[in-house]
This record gives sequence, structure tokens and C-alpha cells, in this order.
Amino acid sequence: MTTSDPTLAREIAQAATAKGVHALDAPVSGGDIGAKEARLSIMVGGEAAAFEAVKPIFEAMGKTIVQQGPPGSGQHTKMVNQIMIANNMVGVCEAILYAYQSGLDPTTVLQSVGSGAAASAALNILWPRMIKRDFEPGFYVEHFIKDMGIALAEAERMKLYMPGIALAKQLYHAVMAQGYGRKGTQALLLALEQLANSKR
Repeated sequence: MTTSDPTLAREIAQAATAKGVHALDAPVSGGDIGAKEARLSIMVGGEAAAFEAVKPIFEAMGKTIVQQGPPGSGQHTKMVNQIMIANNMVGVCEAILYAYQSGLDPTTVLQSVGSGAAASAALNILWPRMIKRDFEPGFYVEHFIKDMGIALAEAERMKLYMPGIALAKQLYHAVMAQGYGRKGTQALLLALEQLANSKR
């Protein structure tokens, strides 16, 4: 259920089949809150029969459980998730920085934008944490960088150019360089504050 290279997931499935057993790749999304409340999104790659056999176990941990396809498909789906989160986090952190700089109250801003077209889990969960200067992890920066590296390697293998996540990964390396690798992904705000010479 870890996030790993889709190629590795396929290799594990092949090795399992050779030994007469089954393997599923089933990474998750939902962060610390989703895990505590047993409402993770679980993305599964592997054989349908194996998926159905273990689905009750997944249901004890997650709310949205979808078999995405053959081995490796769960990991590919997690990469889609991480690409969206990475790009969204840049937008959320730039937006809160803009709100502060323009003299707005970020709490009332969230009331306006948290249910509109810009709404996202990152906005509604992490924006309040950033207001409180709470950078403790729901998901570690260092793990996020690892995931973005997988996504970029897969994109290169598929000959996809993805400048958004490439930029996000570089910005998160700045967060690491500032010593915040064990903080949450919302710690991106700290790196952007430094770049903008704007501190709260």
C-alpha cells in the first residue's frame, strides 16, 4: 500500500504469480485525517479476483476503493493524484500569500473561496493550518518529493513534458533545503514566503 514505481508493482505481481500467490498495488490518498477516520481513497492495481477477495480489508480503512486495472495501475493512479496535489499546493500557498500581502483576512477569504470553483481538499484542510502556522505533517515533504520524482520519471518514460510538477518539485526542494523535510506539504508556504521576502 506504499507509493512506489509502477514498474516495481508489475515486477512484484509477476514474482508473486510465479510463486502461486497474488499481489495488489494499493496506494492511498487522504492524509492523516483520512487514515484516522477510515475514509482513505484506495487505488488498486491487480487481478479482479484478488481485489474482490481483499476488498473487505480495504473497506476497514477506506471509503473510496476502486480497482483501476492490471498491476501498476494503482501506482499510476496515485501519480495522477500527486500531480494534481503538487500543482494545487503551489496555487493554494501563492493564494494565501497574496491574501496576506493585500491586507485580506485569510479566514474570511476561505469562506468565500472554499466552496467555489477553487475549492479543494488542500484548500479546505491545509489553509486553516497555514493560518495557524501549523506545519506538522499530514503528509511529509520528503515523501512528497519522492512521489513527484516517480511521477516525473514515469512522465519522461512516456515522453510527456510536465512543467507544472517539475516546478513544484523544485519548490519543494527549497522547502527541504530550509530544513522542513519532515513537515507537512503546507510547509511550501515557508519557502514561498522566503522567495517573496514576506513573513507572517
